[in-house]
Amino acid sequence: MKDIQLLTTHEQLKTLSDPFRSQLLLRLMEKSMTGQQLSEVFDLSRARIHYHLKELEKNDLVHIVKKEEKNGIVQKFYQSVSRGFVADRSLLPHTEEMSESIRQMMINMLDRSQRRVLSAPEEALHEGTGSQDPTDWKYLSASFEFKATEADFKAWQKKYFALMEELSDIQKQTQSPDAKTYYFHSLGIQVDEPLFEKKSEEEES
Repeated sequence: MKDIQLLTTHEQLKTLSDPFRSQLLLRLMEKSMTGQQLSEVFDLSRARIHYHLKELEKNDLVHIVKKEEKNGIVQKFYQSVSRGFVADRSLLPHTEEMSESIRQMMINMLDRSQRRVLSAPEEALHEGTGSQDPTDWKYLSASFEFKATEADFKAWQKKYFALMEELSDIQKQTQSPDAKTYYFHSLGIQVDEPLFEKKSEEEES
Protein backbone atom coordinates (compact mmCIF):
# COMPACT_ATOMS: atom_id res chain seq x y z
CA MET A 1 0.00 0.00 0.00
CA LYS A 2 1.32 3.43 -0.95
CA ASP A 3 1.66 6.18 1.65
CA ILE A 4 0.11 8.84 -0.60
CA GLN A 5 -1.84 8.41 -3.84
CA LEU A 6 -2.30 11.27 -6.30
CA LEU A 7 -5.89 11.90 -7.40
CA THR A 8 -5.88 12.77 -11.09
CA THR A 9 -9.54 12.70 -12.19
CA HIS A 10 -12.66 14.65 -11.36
CA GLU A 11 -14.53 11.35 -10.84
CA GLN A 12 -12.11 10.37 -8.08
CA LEU A 13 -12.85 13.62 -6.28
CA LYS A 14 -16.60 13.10 -6.62
CA THR A 15 -16.27 9.56 -5.31
CA LEU A 16 -14.35 10.69 -2.24
CA SER A 17 -16.80 13.53 -1.55
CA ASP A 18 -19.51 10.92 -0.95
CA PRO A 19 -19.81 10.55 2.86
CA PHE A 20 -20.31 6.79 2.90
CA ARG A 21 -17.65 5.97 0.32
CA SER A 22 -15.06 8.00 2.19
CA GLN A 23 -16.06 6.14 5.36
CA LEU A 24 -15.74 2.82 3.55
CA LEU A 25 -12.34 3.79 2.19
CA LEU A 26 -11.11 4.76 5.64
CA ARG A 27 -11.89 1.26 6.94
CA LEU A 28 -10.03 -0.25 4.01
CA MET A 29 -6.99 1.89 4.79
CA GLU A 30 -6.72 0.02 8.08
CA LYS A 31 -6.96 -3.54 6.73
CA SER A 32 -8.32 -5.60 3.86
CA MET A 33 -11.93 -6.74 4.22
CA THR A 34 -14.54 -8.63 2.20
CA GLY A 35 -17.89 -7.26 1.12
CA GLN A 36 -19.55 -9.56 3.67
CA GLN A 37 -17.37 -8.27 6.51
CA LEU A 38 -18.10 -4.68 5.53
CA SER A 39 -21.84 -5.36 5.33
CA GLU A 40 -21.68 -6.62 8.94
CA VAL A 41 -19.65 -3.61 10.09
CA PHE A 42 -22.03 -1.07 8.52
CA ASP A 43 -25.21 -3.17 8.88
CA LEU A 44 -25.99 -2.82 5.17
CA SER A 45 -26.83 -5.33 2.47
CA ARG A 46 -23.97 -6.95 0.58
CA ALA A 47 -25.49 -5.64 -2.66
CA ARG A 48 -25.23 -2.03 -1.47
CA ILE A 49 -21.68 -2.55 -0.16
CA HIS A 50 -20.57 -4.14 -3.42
CA TYR A 51 -22.06 -1.27 -5.41
CA HIS A 52 -19.92 1.23 -3.51
CA LEU A 53 -16.86 -1.04 -3.64
CA LYS A 54 -17.17 -1.26 -7.41
CA GLU A 55 -17.32 2.54 -7.66
CA LEU A 56 -14.20 2.83 -5.53
CA GLU A 57 -12.45 0.11 -7.54
CA LYS A 58 -13.48 1.67 -10.86
CA ASN A 59 -11.82 4.91 -9.79
CA ASP A 60 -8.60 3.18 -8.63
CA LEU A 61 -9.16 3.94 -4.96
CA VAL A 62 -9.38 0.31 -3.77
CA HIS A 63 -8.19 -2.96 -5.22
CA ILE A 64 -8.52 -6.68 -4.54
CA VAL A 65 -5.47 -7.87 -2.59
CA LYS A 66 -6.36 -11.55 -2.17
CA LYS A 67 -9.04 -14.16 -2.75
CA GLU A 68 -10.05 -17.04 -0.49
CA GLU A 69 -12.48 -19.88 -1.09
CA LYS A 70 -14.88 -20.66 1.73
CA ASN A 71 -17.72 -23.19 1.44
CA GLY A 72 -17.38 -23.10 -2.32
CA ILE A 73 -17.64 -19.31 -2.45
CA VAL A 74 -14.71 -17.14 -3.52
CA GLN A 75 -14.25 -14.24 -1.11
CA LYS A 76 -12.54 -11.10 -2.39
CA PHE A 77 -10.59 -8.96 0.06
CA TYR A 78 -10.54 -5.26 -0.79
CA GLN A 79 -8.02 -2.72 0.45
CA SER A 80 -7.35 0.96 -0.13
CA VAL A 81 -4.56 1.58 -2.63
CA SER A 82 -3.09 4.18 -0.28
CA ARG A 83 -3.02 5.42 3.31
CA GLY A 84 -3.77 8.95 2.11
CA PHE A 85 -4.82 10.89 -0.96
CA VAL A 86 -3.97 14.29 -2.39
CA ALA A 87 -5.39 16.03 -5.44
CA ASP A 88 -3.22 16.76 -8.46
CA ARG A 89 -2.77 20.42 -9.43
CA SER A 90 -4.83 19.79 -12.57
CA LEU A 91 -7.91 19.37 -10.34
CA LEU A 92 -7.57 22.78 -8.69
CA PRO A 93 -10.51 24.23 -10.71
CA HIS A 94 -12.79 21.72 -8.95
CA THR A 95 -12.45 23.46 -5.59
CA GLU A 96 -15.89 22.50 -4.29
CA GLU A 97 -15.44 18.76 -4.80
CA MET A 98 -11.85 18.95 -3.58
CA SER A 99 -12.81 20.67 -0.35
CA GLU A 100 -15.77 18.36 0.22
CA SER A 101 -13.71 15.19 -0.30
CA ILE A 102 -11.17 16.37 2.28
CA ARG A 103 -13.94 17.45 4.67
CA GLN A 104 -15.64 14.04 4.47
CA MET A 105 -12.38 12.19 5.12
CA MET A 106 -11.70 14.39 8.17
CA ILE A 107 -15.21 13.85 9.52
CA ASN A 108 -14.96 10.10 9.09
CA MET A 109 -11.54 10.05 10.73
CA LEU A 110 -13.01 11.89 13.71
CA ASP A 111 -15.80 9.34 13.90
CA ARG A 112 -13.28 6.50 13.72
CA SER A 113 -11.19 8.10 16.46
CA GLN A 114 -14.26 8.39 18.67
CA ARG A 115 -14.88 4.67 18.26
CA ARG A 116 -11.26 3.93 19.15
CA VAL A 117 -11.59 5.97 22.35
CA LEU A 118 -14.84 4.22 23.29
CA SER A 119 -13.23 0.80 22.80
CA ALA A 120 -9.96 1.64 24.58
CA PRO A 121 -9.11 -0.56 27.61
CA GLU A 122 -9.75 0.88 31.06
CA GLU A 123 -6.04 0.84 31.87
CA ALA A 124 -5.40 3.30 29.03
CA LEU A 125 -7.61 5.90 30.73
CA HIS A 126 -6.69 5.23 34.35
CA GLU A 127 -4.46 8.12 35.35
CA GLY A 128 -3.15 7.73 38.87
CA THR A 129 -0.33 10.26 39.00
CA GLY A 130 -2.45 13.22 40.11
CA SER A 131 0.01 15.40 38.22
CA GLN A 132 -1.06 18.73 36.73
CA ASP A 133 1.64 18.36 34.09
CA PRO A 134 0.09 16.72 30.98
CA THR A 135 3.48 15.29 29.98
CA ASP A 136 3.27 12.99 33.02
CA TRP A 137 -0.01 11.43 31.87
CA LYS A 138 -0.17 8.04 30.15
CA TYR A 139 -2.42 9.37 27.40
CA LEU A 140 -2.48 12.46 25.18
CA SER A 141 -5.64 14.56 25.01
CA ALA A 142 -5.40 18.25 24.22
CA SER A 143 -6.71 21.01 21.98
CA PHE A 144 -4.63 23.99 20.90
CA GLU A 145 -5.30 27.18 19.01
CA PHE A 146 -2.57 29.44 17.65
CA LYS A 147 -2.09 32.21 15.16
CA ALA A 148 0.56 31.38 12.56
CA THR A 149 1.47 32.06 8.98
CA GLU A 150 0.90 29.24 6.52
CA ALA A 151 4.67 28.98 6.05
CA ASP A 152 5.23 28.64 9.80
CA PHE A 153 2.51 25.98 10.04
CA LYS A 154 4.06 23.94 7.23
CA ALA A 155 7.53 24.21 8.77
CA TRP A 156 6.20 23.00 12.13
CA GLN A 157 4.27 20.19 10.41
CA LYS A 158 7.51 18.82 8.94
CA LYS A 159 8.97 18.66 12.45
CA TYR A 160 5.83 16.95 13.75
CA PHE A 161 5.97 14.17 11.15
CA ALA A 162 9.70 13.75 11.77
CA LEU A 163 8.96 13.35 15.49
CA MET A 164 6.30 10.70 14.80
CA GLU A 165 8.76 8.83 12.58
CA GLU A 166 11.33 9.02 15.38
CA LEU A 167 8.88 7.43 17.83
CA SER A 168 8.19 4.63 15.35
CA ASP A 169 11.90 4.03 14.74
CA ILE A 170 12.65 3.77 18.48
CA GLN A 171 10.40 0.74 18.80
CA LYS A 172 11.68 -0.83 15.57
CA GLN A 173 15.20 -0.66 16.98
CA THR A 174 14.52 -1.80 20.54
CA GLN A 175 11.70 -4.34 19.94
CA SER A 176 10.82 -4.04 23.63
CA PRO A 177 8.43 -6.73 24.93
CA ASP A 178 6.79 -4.03 27.08
CA ALA A 179 5.74 -1.98 24.05
CA LYS A 180 2.05 -1.15 23.72
CA THR A 181 0.11 0.05 20.69
CA TYR A 182 -0.74 3.76 20.75
CA TYR A 183 -3.27 5.38 18.44
CA PHE A 184 -2.71 8.99 17.35
CA HIS A 185 -5.13 11.22 15.52
CA SER A 186 -4.01 14.72 14.68
CA LEU A 187 -6.04 17.49 13.11
CA GLY A 188 -4.79 20.95 12.29
CA ILE A 189 -6.97 23.19 10.16
CA GLN A 190 -7.55 26.90 9.59
CA VAL A 191 -10.82 28.11 11.17
CA ASP A 192 -12.92 31.23 10.70
CA GLU A 193 -12.71 32.55 14.25
CA PRO A 194 -11.08 31.55 17.53
CA LEU A 195 -12.96 29.32 19.95
CA PHE A 196 -10.90 29.92 23.07
CA GLU A 197 -10.87 33.28 24.80
CA LYS A 198 -7.53 35.01 24.57
CA LYS A 199 -5.59 34.96 27.83
CA SER A 200 -4.91 38.25 29.50
CA GLU A 201 -1.32 39.43 29.95
CA GLU A 202 -1.61 38.72 33.69
CA GLU A 203 -2.65 35.09 33.03
CA GLU A 204 0.21 34.57 30.59
CA SER A 205 2.86 35.96 32.96
